[in-house]
Amino acid sequence: MPKRERNKFVTRGQILELKIEDYAFGGKGISRIRSKEGVFIIFVPNTLPGQTVKAQVSKSSKKYAECKLIDIIEHSIDEISVPFQDIPGAPYIKLPIELQHKYKKESTLSLFKRIGKVPNIDDLFDELISSPNIFHYRNKMEYGFSAIGYDRDNKTDIDMFTLGFKRRGVWWMGDNLDKDSGLFDKLVEDNIRVIRDYCERSGFAPWHGPKREGFFRYFVVRKSYKTNRLLFNLVTTSNNLPDFNLNNFSKLLQDIFKERFAGLLHSINDETGDRTLASSGSSKLISGEDKIIEELLGLNFEISMKSFFQTNPKSAEKLYLKVIEYALEKKEAIDNTIVMDLFCGTGTIGQILASRSTNAKIIGVDIVASAINDAKKNAKINNIQGLKFFANDVGKFLNNHPEYKNKIRTIILDPARAGIAPKTLLKIININADRIVYVSCNPATQARDTEVLILNNYKIKKISLVDQFPHTAHIETVVLFEKL
Repeated sequence: MPKRERNKFVTRGQILELKIEDYAFGGKGISRIRSKEGVFIIFVPNTLPGQTVKAQVSKSSKKYAECKLIDIIEHSIDEISVPFQDIPGAPYIKLPIELQHKYKKESTLSLFKRIGKVPNIDDLFDELISSPNIFHYRNKMEYGFSAIGYDRDNKTDIDMFTLGFKRRGVWWMGDNLDKDSGLFDKLVEDNIRVIRDYCERSGFAPWHGPKREGFFRYFVVRKSYKTNRLLFNLVTTSNNLPDFNLNNFSKLLQDIFKERFAGLLHSINDETGDRTLASSGSSKLISGEDKIIEELLGLNFEISMKSFFQTNPKSAEKLYLKVIEYALEKKEAIDNTIVMDLFCGTGTIGQILASRSTNAKIIGVDIVASAINDAKKNAKINNIQGLKFFANDVGKFLNNHPEYKNKIRTIILDPARAGIAPKTLLKIININADRIVYVSCNPATQARDTEVLILNNYKIKKISLVDQFPHTAHIETVVLFEKL
């Protein structure tokens, strides 16, 4: 068997100093090494054109390499000063929003040209919708405790009590949040250090990742933009739990946030895996209420700590309005018909569509039973008729209901990041709907599915981009397909 040919440029584990020249989809900066052998491409996530960075090679092939960002040595001239603490969740916060949109639009449309085989995608572009709130737009944040911290001055790890975010690419190292990050509620984040000091003084240890031991694990906060109230969840292990006074911790939060305090829950996570809630852990209400109310386009939604809900609700309203606009472009395709809302989650789109159409019957399907339960509950709260929700795998549901073939004129799709499984997509195509409105949080998988839809006689009529998450590489897309 012949030996695998190594590239002549870099090796795995090598540390490089690179100048970033271009931007690729997903927030990957592009650097190039030029020599007499040719041009070698290197991708570095969370970097920008104009930056000089230190990066470590994590994957190397004959044609390109991928690196892990270690540090930014020199900033781009496009970057501006902001009054926020830098965090991994906002790598582009110093880049003006107009430039963020430019990079997102160019890199996203290029996917549809390259993967979706849509050479004229620029002619089909409708608009890029900005988030109404550029800063402080998130309604949920998870802060992690760690016994290993990051020394920003010496740029190394140090034994210390931390509450904040994990360092990018380092699962066991925490970085204290000392002030507002610009993404979540300013009052909450300016007080994280007060909460951290209280927990440290309690004498209980933060979670030590490598040793897989400790007491404090996560501090989670949800916010309602409708009521401006805050719901908290303290996640710990059960180790010496009776000795920790949860009521006193609740009083601390009430003293800080006063009338904004909605409730405190406590969850136990004794699993060694690095995730917020354990599959077997218990959760109980310590004080206040266990849910908050949020509003989208005039509809009310009950949100518990475990509920799935759009992270940027003000931008989600813009997203849903674009989906409804595309769906109602031919209103006769909605009124007095059955509309399928597949991968419907908590059924928000279906509820809005039902409230704006005449005698439409909405069938919502999602595999997550808890999301379907929330959908049914919220439809009842909003007194919306004509909705049926099913907790089922979309492919299995379509298999079990062949009677819908040739009876559905409009389908709405909103799958998870992985996109739609190939067999399921063919079952959706087999329904033979006139129009499909496809919402995606991952344009790469949507572009892949687009090629299949085109091969099965659907064409793109319009595409819009929605910037749900400013200062990140994420972008959402809404595409209207019509049957030829």
